[in-house]
Amino acid sequence: MVKINNIEYYLPNAVVTNSQLKEENPSWDMDRVLKRTGVKKRHIASDDETALDLSFKACEKLFSNEKINKNKVDGIIFCTQSEDYIMPPNSCLLHKMLDLQDDVFAFDFNLACSGFIYGIAMAQGLIKTNIANNIILVNADTYSKYINKKDRSTRVLFGDGAAVTHIVKSITKYGVLDIQCSTSGKGYDKFIIPAGGCRIPKSELTNISKIDNNNNIRNLENIHMDGLGVLKFVTDKVPQQIHQILERNSMTLDDIDIFIFHQASKLAIDTLTRLLDIRPEKVFTNFQDTGNTVSASIPIALKDALNNNIIKKNDKILLCGFGVGLSWGTAIIQY
Repeated sequence: MVKINNIEYYLPNAVVTNSQLKEENPSWDMDRVLKRTGVKKRHIASDDETALDLSFKACEKLFSNEKINKNKVDGIIFCTQSEDYIMPPNSCLLHKMLDLQDDVFAFDFNLACSGFIYGIAMAQGLIKTNIANNIILVNADTYSKYINKKDRSTRVLFGDGAAVTHIVKSITKYGVLDIQCSTSGKGYDKFIIPAGGCRIPKSELTNISKIDNNNNIRNLENIHMDGLGVLKFVTDKVPQQIHQILERNSMTLDDIDIFIFHQASKLAIDTLTRLLDIRPEKVFTNFQDTGNTVSASIPIALKDALNNNIIKKNDKILLCGFGVGLSWGTAIIQY
């Protein structure tokens, strides 16, 4: 078994509030936005600040803890869709910035809102097969750099941030009890940046902005999110997976003390809470002050729940992420 030994996170200093967005876009109904998203403010990276920079600062906080020795780290797993370069991967750059030894493996994987769950699964496999003993899982993105400032559907929702999770072998009953990961590639176009890769390279044409039927403005190099399509995917697939993993472990929803979903939006989490018939007080959220921070949202929320003493000894926590891919994953952990 493996366990989460510690989590730290870092959010950019710059904050954009709903009132600021309203001032910039008088036609936006921010009361309606707040009702659906639940987001009051979001942290936004500066022009010269990348996901790698945020990750390094989160790592500095992690290693400031005297109980965690960076020289014992033997693996870096970096989940991001906001790489500094096409190549090399951010994990190798972070390895340099942390001045780690050469016998430390480092790799990136490209996934979004389910990335924390997938990352735990990879770390678990590497530790169980004795390839590593101390892994740092980094989840970081700066989606603000992909969002058109006139696209209400995405700009009001997403914030930037980085989380780093220290994952080690557990010699007790506490740790990761089970994980399940799933994919529905046929829905890939529900959440996509159409241009900028090898399929559709950037050009003058891909930089032309257009107005959609909801008066959102974006170009092919920006995030395109089918909000209703993603919500339908979440409601169709996520409850089913949660019931499956609970049944596999001879548990029910009542056996879970705290639920931490990907902090997608108030609408998404409220809908899952209702469909699963969970008591709202068992669902922890912090999107109000951070926005949707992509794959970093679950570890940031988990850290906040721990800091606020919402999670107690022996508690069972269900973590669930869902989004780009389309992909989703669920983990059950015990503290």
